[in-house]
Formats: sequence, C-alpha cells, structure tokens
Amino acid sequence: MVSRFEDWIRQAERNLKSAIANYNAELYEEACYEAHQAAEKAIKGLLNLLNKERRGHSASFLALESGLEIPEDTLKCLRHLDKHYIPTRYPDVYDEGAPCDYYTREDADRCLECARRVLEWVMEIAERIRGSAGQIP
Repeated sequence: MVSRFEDWIRQAERNLKSAIANYNAELYEEACYEAHQAAEKAIKGLLNLLNKERRGHSASFLALESGLEIPEDTLKCLRHLDKHYIPTRYPDVYDEGAPCDYYTREDADRCLECARRVLEWVMEIAERIRGSAGQIP
C-alpha cells in the first residue's frame, strides 16, 4: 500500500482551517461539519500509515479499526464529531428550520476543540510509528 499519510493530513489541516474560517463568519453548522471532516481525514491518514483501509465516515469507528488504544477524551471527541456529519448539512433532519437555525457558537467551539485534539493525537501516534521503524506503539 502506498503511503498517502501526508496527503490525508494536509487535507485534514485544510478542513480545520475551513472550520475556523466558517466559525469566524458565524457559519457554525459549517464549522462543525468541517471539524468532523478534519478528524475523519486525520483518522483515515492514520489508517493508511498503519497499512489499513476502511471506508466510511464515522471517525470513531474508523479510529477503533486502527487497533490502537485511544485516549478516552479523544474517543469522546470522535463520537461528538460523528454526531455532526449529517445534521449540519440537511434541513430535513429537523422537523422545522434548517441546520443554521440550530447550531451555535458553543457547538462550534466544542467541534473545533475536538478536531484539534484528534489531529494532535494522530500526529503523536504517527511520530511514534515513524520513530520506532514502523512498529505499532
């Protein structure tokens, strides 16, 4: 399997930048969606580094597929971000209104915090893997 770890991480970092830009524009539902995307792509990059491939969009299930021990706070963040994959984008998820009517600055604060935490965890694991000549920590 060709390593595409760096590509996944670069895109995850761009998604995080997009989340921040949306946050600053008060587009909180978009910030939450992009935060989820940042975490999902970081995890897919990690799986690639581990020579594992898994399709899907649940960042928490993807992370569990790694077989690595996931810190509880990171797993909570992954599960929190998963909750924002669909409702941030589709009005018919709600009985009335659109996603923009439901998402708040506080929602986006938490999603950004979680995306950063996931990216940091992935980079720590990647550093350990690369530092131990490919042995899984």
